[in-house]
Amino acid sequence: MLPTPATQFSISVTWHTDTPYPEIRPRDLRRSARIGLPSTLVHVVILGCGRVGSALARSVERFGHSVAIIDQNPAAFGRLPQDFTGLRVTGMGFDRDTLIEAGIEQAAAFAAVSSGDNSNIIAARVAREMFGVERVVARIYDPRRAEVYERLGIPTVATVRWTRDQILDRLLPDAVTPQWSDPSGSVLLAAIPPGPAWVGRRIRELEESAGVRVACVTRFGEGVLPDARTLVQDGDVVHVAVTKAHASEADTVLRTGPDGKDSG
Repeated sequence: MLPTPATQFSISVTWHTDTPYPEIRPRDLRRSARIGLPSTLVHVVILGCGRVGSALARSVERFGHSVAIIDQNPAAFGRLPQDFTGLRVTGMGFDRDTLIEAGIEQAAAFAAVSSGDNSNIIAARVAREMFGVERVVARIYDPRRAEVYERLGIPTVATVRWTRDQILDRLLPDAVTPQWSDPSGSVLLAAIPPGPAWVGRRIRELEESAGVRVACVTRFGEGVLPDARTLVQDGDVVHVAVTKAHASEADTVLRTGPDGKDSG
């Protein structure tokens, strides 16, 4: 049972464009194609405007997506650049009204990266369970809690082991950020969460369909070396070796399913 979100907090919203919310404002698509931005534009809500949150917001906006960022402290928004055109919302990240003001009902992704583990996981569960947001990730400071949270269906990232780029991988479509590449740049190692259509299928089938080699699987915060009989479980992240030329196609297959359709 989720706690009832508080409603007594005042919420202030500051827009930096004349466009009424919640209309998503795509960037120039021709420019996006020219510089390699994703073709699928989404709305992303971020809780916490610290160093990680502000960096995420800048990156999401640079990818051409619409973004809203929530923080209790209005002064925290000073970390954002002056040309940031997203939505700033002052309030509690697990408060229903605050989330609605941030556009959670239109959001395709939610990242809880505030300074509090409990606030992050509660906000992430509200986003997932109350508003049905598909891509949700919570930052944690105590990695011992990772397994508990991931069993609740909330992927977590620990500040020491993960960077902004790995969080982006879990949030955005069409964003393949390599964790490693060979000196020539022709082979990449990337971490990708398989889509719901892969759950219950063998890793071997995933490799054959996506044209990748699975090096390991992160499951409940722990690394697992898969064999031919290993089945994909909900919440898994597969670490795959793939050629640079095939990376985008492989990412699509992994995130959607063997038939190219997301059953989630």
